[in-house]
Amino acid sequence: MENEVGTAVAEALGELLKRSLRAELYRGLTEGLGEAVDEVTYPVLSGLARTGPCSAAELATEVDLDRSGVSRRASRLEAAGLVRREPDPADGRSVLLTLTDEGTRTVAVMRQRLAQRIEEALGSWPRDEALAFARGLHRFVSDGPFGNSA
Repeated sequence: MENEVGTAVAEALGELLKRSLRAELYRGLTEGLGEAVDEVTYPVLSGLARTGPCSAAELATEVDLDRSGVSRRASRLEAAGLVRREPDPADGRSVLLTLTDEGTRTVAVMRQRLAQRIEEALGSWPRDEALAFARGLHRFVSDGPFGNSA
């Protein structure tokens, strides 16, 4: 079959990237972390952890939302003490979103929960296969069609 591997990977990625699947995952990762932390605000917290301080417009591109959606979610997180707005030192007219110490701790909990869920999902795999999968996935993300070289 032509493109057998590519087709199989594309089908798996299609399942993995479903919005409903992500929302379900985010609900589990954010459970009990406060009213402001849920599947809707998860991408903003996670995105800020990856990017560091940035504008709502820059973060919108990172998390595939529009700027106003990021701003609304950031306002919820700011009211909860997880995000703050600061003047951009490079442009006094702009504002940067940044995680507070509590926001950083919240992201750490979510990342730990995600790592635990992945470990549990791979728990029945032989350790060398799980490690090979992790290395292969990392390489695919870095060098594949989604990487910087694409």
